[in-house]
Amino acid sequence: MLPRATLLALLVSLAFCTPPAAQPGPVTTEERAEVADRIGTLLAERYVFADKGVEAGAYVRERIEAGAYDGVTEPDSFAAVLTRDLQHVTRDKHLRVRHRAPQQGPGGPPDPLRERLSQRERNRAANLGIQSVEILDGNVGYLDLRFFPPEEDVREAYDAALRLLANVDALIIDERQHGGGSPSGIRYLTSYFFDAPTHLNSLHWREGDTENVEEFWTHTDIGGTPRPDLPLFVLTSDYTFSGAEEFANNLKELGRATIVGETTGGGANPGGLMPAGQRFGVFVPVGRAVNPISGTNWEGVGVAPDVEVPAEDALDRALELARPAATAYDAAREQRLETQITVLETGMADAAAAFDAGRDASAQVATLLRTTLDTGLMDEPTINGYGYLHLQSERPALAVAIFRFNVQTFPESWNVYDSLGEALAAQGETDEAKRMYEKARALAPNDQHGRIDDMLERL
Repeated sequence: MLPRATLLALLVSLAFCTPPAAQPGPVTTEERAEVADRIGTLLAERYVFADKGVEAGAYVRERIEAGAYDGVTEPDSFAAVLTRDLQHVTRDKHLRVRHRAPQQGPGGPPDPLRERLSQRERNRAANLGIQSVEILDGNVGYLDLRFFPPEEDVREAYDAALRLLANVDALIIDERQHGGGSPSGIRYLTSYFFDAPTHLNSLHWREGDTENVEEFWTHTDIGGTPRPDLPLFVLTSDYTFSGAEEFANNLKELGRATIVGETTGGGANPGGLMPAGQRFGVFVPVGRAVNPISGTNWEGVGVAPDVEVPAEDALDRALELARPAATAYDAAREQRLETQITVLETGMADAAAAFDAGRDASAQVATLLRTTLDTGLMDEPTINGYGYLHLQSERPALAVAIFRFNVQTFPESWNVYDSLGEALAAQGETDEAKRMYEKARALAPNDQHGRIDDMLERL
């Protein structure tokens, strides 16, 4: 079964992207009554706070009966006054009525799949909400986002954006013009900033008279390298809303980012756009966010910034904070690098001495190299080059141990077998060297076969 949030994203359009073009024509008395009655039914059955849903539905029905909307015949105006009256009762900024064109097949009712596919295409045309990816002076990354699509739609795009920003020393994420979106998209992007599963938020969905709780934790299978200690800044405005607020609030509560700008709009109840008549829809909140740290959410109050400035000044202020943070981050990384190199060189010198004394230090070499991989200090080609450094320094036993580690760690790479074969040949271990070259030939591209055949012939 799909998680509730994923199913919701599949069945209804995202609330904060451009809706399809609405149908013209005045709203009749019958249509006003039909729309108000349908909204009342939806709120009673689906609205996250059942009592308020019943109260809000009753209120707009009473207004219809009292003739309060009789003079409102323009569709957008009718949607606006209904929204005003519903929010008057609920104080819920997500609860909105929209004049919209129904997405349906020929002669059929509104089609949720057609809605979803149409929304995906509009998201694609809007570049999946990614407005800008830049590297600013001081090696500060800048990512301007406008909405969060569902994870299944945006995963590759976020991976690509974060690859472009993989070497920055601080990152600013701009949400000043961000209207919200999918909790799964929020989770995926946030996963880049943690290196262990972290509970970000919980959504409490109404299921009739009960609640179903869905927890959102960071992923460990993202398509890039996590940056758990990267200095992070999030820009906000009073327009920042819903999912954008969740992203900022999650990071703020976890102490993972500095929020710069204005207090956000204050919408914390997720839901979906549901048909209410032939050309109107109502966004019905069917859940509520609960932060695992604070036990509350930002409904009606917004997310307060750590550094409060007008929205138009937020980027400049964030850069004032990000540039020195980036300098400190780079210096700390250089210090870590120097420490790692010292540990590696000291350990390898001990291993070389052990080999010279006739002791097998292969396990020690493997432990040292595994650490370099885990910390990102080295990768397959770097380790391969490191092995050649010791081979050329007349430490063949140490070189063999290094190349063996590469073979065990990267068994699908032809080059690691080729290198191990060369080191074994240098030690006079001809039979094993031949086996390594044969394995290399089986994996190597065609343009390498002639050279490998020459080595085998020499052996």
